[in-house]
Amino acid sequence: MDVNLESGELKDIPLDEEVLKMYIGGKGLGLKFIYDELREDIQPFDPDNLLIFMTGPATGGRVPTSGRYHILTSKSPLTGGLGSGNSGGKWGTYLKFAGYDGVIVRGISDKPVYLSIMDGKAELVEAPDIWGMTTINVTAELIDRTTKNPRKTSVACIGPAGENLISMACIMNDEYRTAGRTGSGAVMGSKKLKAIVVSGNERPKDANPEMLVEEVAEAMKLIRENPVTGPKGGLHVYGTAVLVNIVNAHGAYSSRNFQNSHFPEADEQSGERLTSTYLTGTIGCWGCPIICGRKSSVPEGPFSIKYTEGPEYETIFALGSNCGVKELDAVIKANHYCNEFGIDTISMGGTIACAMELVEKGKIPEERLQGLTLKFGDAAAMVDCVWRTAYKAGFGADLALGSRKLAEKYNASEFSINVKGMELPAYDPRPIQGIGLEYATANRGGDHVYGYTIPAEIIGLPKKLDPYSTEGKPEWTIFMQDMVSAINSTVICLFTSFAIGLPQYAGMLQAITGMELDPEKLLKIGERITNLERLINNSYGLAREEDVLPKRLTEEAVSSGPSKGQISHVPEMIDRYYELRGWVDGRPAEEKLKELGISRNRKMQLGTVA
Repeated sequence: MDVNLESGELKDIPLDEEVLKMYIGGKGLGLKFIYDELREDIQPFDPDNLLIFMTGPATGGRVPTSGRYHILTSKSPLTGGLGSGNSGGKWGTYLKFAGYDGVIVRGISDKPVYLSIMDGKAELVEAPDIWGMTTINVTAELIDRTTKNPRKTSVACIGPAGENLISMACIMNDEYRTAGRTGSGAVMGSKKLKAIVVSGNERPKDANPEMLVEEVAEAMKLIRENPVTGPKGGLHVYGTAVLVNIVNAHGAYSSRNFQNSHFPEADEQSGERLTSTYLTGTIGCWGCPIICGRKSSVPEGPFSIKYTEGPEYETIFALGSNCGVKELDAVIKANHYCNEFGIDTISMGGTIACAMELVEKGKIPEERLQGLTLKFGDAAAMVDCVWRTAYKAGFGADLALGSRKLAEKYNASEFSINVKGMELPAYDPRPIQGIGLEYATANRGGDHVYGYTIPAEIIGLPKKLDPYSTEGKPEWTIFMQDMVSAINSTVICLFTSFAIGLPQYAGMLQAITGMELDPEKLLKIGERITNLERLINNSYGLAREEDVLPKRLTEEAVSSGPSKGQISHVPEMIDRYYELRGWVDGRPAEEKLKELGISRNRKMQLGTVA
């Protein structure tokens, strides 16, 4: 569906089946839409900046973890490159059940609106009264307004952070699921689109149901038997926070704005500690057998909260150790605020940590803080920063810039730990060489999940790689980036890759779509998607000069802890990475584009699809 917020026009979009074979759906298909209308001079809050919500052929089907969807924006307000995010829950499923594979939003509405898509019927509804609501409140309000069947209805929305055009604003669905990173919530806010409500019962049909039953049975067997994803596995028992102690023991759990790579108090915020203190239950996304989600509550004290979900591993790092904060209850409270206001927790924590170091180094005048005592380890100040950022209150207006622009404002760029403007996640790359290369080369910026080398380098799945070694890391990073591009276009959860591989992904996708697929063909599709994404970023000027880590990580060795003496060797790996990719200085060569069937003539051929 194409939604023009300026004119109010809603129309269905036909597609060529050949395009679907080349890009699948989800991330890949969304990228193709953006590429076809690409403008090199577009700005994040221009009317022509596309905001795309896209499901994949697996969404809402029998495939395990099939509740996901992908979000793309032509230009990110945080990075200046392509915007991209991925979320679970049930919103993607009910968009599919409502009869649509995706929604493309363009233009800017004069007044706040929401989009309702119910059983194939779509309409834009003026709703100025819901502007200003938190994500949790607006979700409850819109479900009450639009349906008598809340269990089969889902809301994707923004909070005050998106309305206030915060560069790290995200899009929330089902209250606690997040399409985080790159500021897609700010793009949605700039369009005056508060929410999209979806509901339906039309389940997708599969090309080969008998084959799919067999393929899903094999995948489920592998997932259940796997020590990470199975019913006794770490993700189910302790959630993603199971990684806190594991990564800290390796010396890769960064603290104090990546000044250290080990946090002595890590056990106090681990998955094990969460389970024994604040955990009240577990929750999974639609169709998920892994069930890694956490329900939690802080019954008393200054950070009390009656009910919330999470926190995830990345959030515990970002708002915890990276800010020098050990108190888990404070992290839970700050995480809840991020969910309510619609803020990406990784970028929020990275920006607070940057600000703390700027204060520590005397770069920010005390009067600018307006009473904030910003120092590492101050849990109350960390929590306070979240709501201040959402509303641009006091020093929150500086935090709302994100760490790169914040550090630039105070003439201290070296204190922003980012790649392409996006704050780094919870793995110090100095003792994990592959993840460092992924950070540097990831198309959307400092990112770990678009080329997730951690299972192999830290856990030993699907095979054990020496984390300190650079040998074979360009090859492995490329493989993971391309495979994840395919996964995010299918669209299912990355966590399935702990247990299953290309044969299972290709088999299930072939059964769903009828495409002739094998592992090699699927990986080639992933490579095409990765290259198209890179080509779009190239048009914005992003290339070799942006494929770098902060100097702190390549020049300052870890000073203490299990990984003492380690630095990242990305500068030694990057040329080999480019060579294997068929790129020249971070740009796909003409020969590579021709091999992948990517044309410089961007206009796509149109056919039909529901």
